[in-house]
Amino acid sequence: MSDELNQYIEAGKITPAAAESLSKLSPGAFCTHRSWGFGRIASWELITGQITIDFVTKKGHPMQLQYAAETLSFIPSGHILARVASDAAEVKSQASSDPVRLVRAILSDHGGEATADEIAAALVPSVFDAAGFKKWFDATKKKLKADGHFQIPTKKGDPIVLQSTSQNPHERLIEQFRAARHPKDQVAALDVALKSLNDFAKEVEELRSLANEVEEAAKRGGKIHVAKAIELLIIRDEICSRHESLKPASDAPSVGGFLSDSPYKLGDIFGEIPAAKYGRVLEAFPAAFPENWEEKALRLTRTSEPRLSSEILKLFVAQEKREAFADHARRMIRERSASSDFTLWLCKDRHKALPELVDEELFAAILAAMEADLHADIKSKRLEEFLFEDRELVGDLLGKAENDSARLAIRKIMLSPVFADLNRRSLLARVLKVHPGLESLVTNDQETPTERSESLVVSWASLQRRKEELEHIEKVLIPQNIRDIATARSYGDLRENFEFKSAKEQQAVLNRQKGELELMLNNARGTNFENIDTELVSIGTVVTVAPLDGGSPETYSILGAWDGVPEKGWVSYQAVIGQALLGKKIGESVDLPADKGKRSVKITAILPFTEIEALGTTVA
Repeated sequence: MSDELNQYIEAGKITPAAAESLSKLSPGAFCTHRSWGFGRIASWELITGQITIDFVTKKGHPMQLQYAAETLSFIPSGHILARVASDAAEVKSQASSDPVRLVRAILSDHGGEATADEIAAALVPSVFDAAGFKKWFDATKKKLKADGHFQIPTKKGDPIVLQSTSQNPHERLIEQFRAARHPKDQVAALDVALKSLNDFAKEVEELRSLANEVEEAAKRGGKIHVAKAIELLIIRDEICSRHESLKPASDAPSVGGFLSDSPYKLGDIFGEIPAAKYGRVLEAFPAAFPENWEEKALRLTRTSEPRLSSEILKLFVAQEKREAFADHARRMIRERSASSDFTLWLCKDRHKALPELVDEELFAAILAAMEADLHADIKSKRLEEFLFEDRELVGDLLGKAENDSARLAIRKIMLSPVFADLNRRSLLARVLKVHPGLESLVTNDQETPTERSESLVVSWASLQRRKEELEHIEKVLIPQNIRDIATARSYGDLRENFEFKSAKEQQAVLNRQKGELELMLNNARGTNFENIDTELVSIGTVVTVAPLDGGSPETYSILGAWDGVPEKGWVSYQAVIGQALLGKKIGESVDLPADKGKRSVKITAILPFTEIEALGTTVA
């Protein structure tokens, strides 16, 4: 300790502890401050009782001696921060020649562990720029794993830990699996361990022992955590695939066995399993459900997300059942029961999945799916966003459509409550790009509502539901939206106020929906389908047709504009089937839409519709 500091102690200006700290902070020494960060002692001004520090962000900053002793932490010359400040070129050279040793030193300087961000803070920008550090660090992590003295985290924000003894990462992960009590943690450890399984087990017995442990874990967790038990069995099978002698016994638990024991939980199982494992689970379907695996798999498509739909198609292709899947998809499209996720998948993979289904019917199914989501208050907008982001999609869907089909698509867009005005116009412009001859239809609609003023024949039940929908918008949604706007406005700065912008956009949507419902209700004419003339097909008749190719008879009830229920054979008179049958008599032949093209049928009976009460339970 210097004589000057001893004099300050004797004069009572600083404490002995402060003097001890200051003795390390001589000019040229490195230090850190909790607020100003890393710095270097520039000079001592003991006459005035101050020292001066050059911080990275604050040069020539003076401090009183006592305060400096209490707030500055000494950094030894071998510390990474001091080394970078003294000779960044030498550190960069070591980063290139011996990166493992450099990281070891950095971790030691940080108490034995440091996150990637902390390591970056020590080296960027003096040694690397941001991009250079990322490239170097990605390569260095592989060397750290091979070294065995470093515990590399699976989560990005967790620290790298320096270990006193060498341990291979795969061995540590296997230990984590053995120590875990929850199937979720067991699967997480094994998933990472599998990536280096070749390094873990050099002997068949080691693999057999691990496979048996995984199998036992699956048995224990299977009754409560079916999905995780299945994942464990997938991992067991992966381990056993490393050697032919490791094949599981015939009575060993299997993925197919767990599936067959849980036939009513398939949706939940796929909801928990990572998408990367969908294919492996689906491979077990034929063995798990030998009598009806197709039905089980196809049922999943009604709620499956896009990746699962893709994997189900792969299963059908592998089983030489592609056409069965295509027929199922075509039927969901025709019945408007395809979900937004399913139609999104068909659109995204339209050039390789089922390209034959990319037509005006799929476009109509897309609109129906978005409207169903809107009415069910489903917040996801992925399908709508993709519809506008992919500028080729509308052309692919409607490019080969006949004018009548394109005209119907335009009407659906105009009447759909899904779109805001700008999006509606954008979509109409894309349709007109491939069908320019229909421009007058859009122009006339904007100038004089001739298209929308056409009278609609509807059942009293569906008319009442539309009225209730309008009342809900007027009395619940719009008042709530007004409150939301007022609340958002109170946050201030409307230019950067996301809540305000969102509420205003919702206001436009609600006003649009309200106007469209008012227009539809104004044009609607209610009926109970009584006193119907059955001499020819008209609204309110039940029509039986016989396919001319000798197939089974079919029955269609031709009902109001909002009464379609495909699974009951109830069709709107505005639908393609309804339009084809209207005005026809018994004995006449009619062309109806089929899965592929058209099919010819003969009308054999026309009866009055009698299920009036049942209409009150249908979805308009």
